[in-house]
Amino acid sequence: MFFSTTYQALRVYTTTGLYNRLRRNNDPFRAEQGGFPKEPPATDPEQAMTPTDNPTISPLTTEELAFFKQFGYLIKPKVLNAATCNELVDLMWQSAPGALDRFDPRTYQTIPKSEWSSDSLRFVQDDKWQFRALGTDQPLIDAMTHPQLWQWGEQLLGKGNLRAPTLGGQPMGSRGPAWPGGPVDPQDTEGVRGIYATLPNPSLEGAQDSLHTDGHPFHVGWVCLLEDCPPESGAFKVWPGSHQRFYPLFPMPYDQTRIPFYDHLPSHKGILHPAPYLAEVKAVETDTDPVDVWGGQGDVILWHHRLGHMAGHHKGHQASIRQALLFDYNHIALDAMRCEPTPCDMWQHWSPELRAAQVTTFSDALMSAQRLAAEGQNRP
Repeated sequence: MFFSTTYQALRVYTTTGLYNRLRRNNDPFRAEQGGFPKEPPATDPEQAMTPTDNPTISPLTTEELAFFKQFGYLIKPKVLNAATCNELVDLMWQSAPGALDRFDPRTYQTIPKSEWSSDSLRFVQDDKWQFRALGTDQPLIDAMTHPQLWQWGEQLLGKGNLRAPTLGGQPMGSRGPAWPGGPVDPQDTEGVRGIYATLPNPSLEGAQDSLHTDGHPFHVGWVCLLEDCPPESGAFKVWPGSHQRFYPLFPMPYDQTRIPFYDHLPSHKGILHPAPYLAEVKAVETDTDPVDVWGGQGDVILWHHRLGHMAGHHKGHQASIRQALLFDYNHIALDAMRCEPTPCDMWQHWSPELRAAQVTTFSDALMSAQRLAAEGQNRP
């Protein structure tokens, strides 16, 4: 089978000494910041993936932390360098459907049904192409544990509180969909979610935006743009402030209730949404303008786990492919936290630095950088 052969070849490639030498030679950001994190022996892959301290990395400002609390997301430009992004894109293209030619933008269109794949490790359908098989391989783990991202994660959740990924562990999709006909569970991974591509689909020009919240337990989601992604090209779309409205509507602080699947009782399965939540979804979609979080190569977006969001429609205004690395950061005590009743203080499990972050008014510069108007309903 072509995909299985390709996947095995990619795993061999990413674990060779040649790859590691190339990785070290082609990451100028880490070279400038004092080199790569020291790696303990391969017998302890989880510890090997935990970045070391680096005082030269820029922390999130108090204003940025307060913005994240208020609006539920934060855009940070030009974090991953071109070499890192291009390496990941190269790996992505080795899983490409045959109808796509990387060097011919005329082929950037919806994928023929004959090439669709329901394989959870390499899902292809219509304008979606999602590659999860390499989710615990070295280059993706390196990006997930990038020292700058890791420091920001610790600012949000506390020093030493981030769950480390496992090199060579179980990628998302290894167990198939969460229920028959359902999505793959992003919590069911020991690395990243994967690299997700969205292709131009001009038929979506007039399509309505429709938000959702993720049903699995986690703390912070990340979207890393691996190539330039113009407006209305499927980068990521968020409903600012919606996390504060959705958070108290769930009996558990991180999970959403699931109905088990039974072969002889097939009509009801999957996520059970409380009626107040469904009503609030309609209210948010009515009274809050979504933000199209487009950006350039290397830009990253971090977002709260209860934030209303969607991938965004790629309306085909430009012949581009939205390619993004997706992953989550979890607190090491998430399993205990998720068993508690939903705290009245939605930041109870977060870092003291984040909880203390407050500003009276956000600067026009920050509001503009976050694609929000400086005045209007989105002001705190």
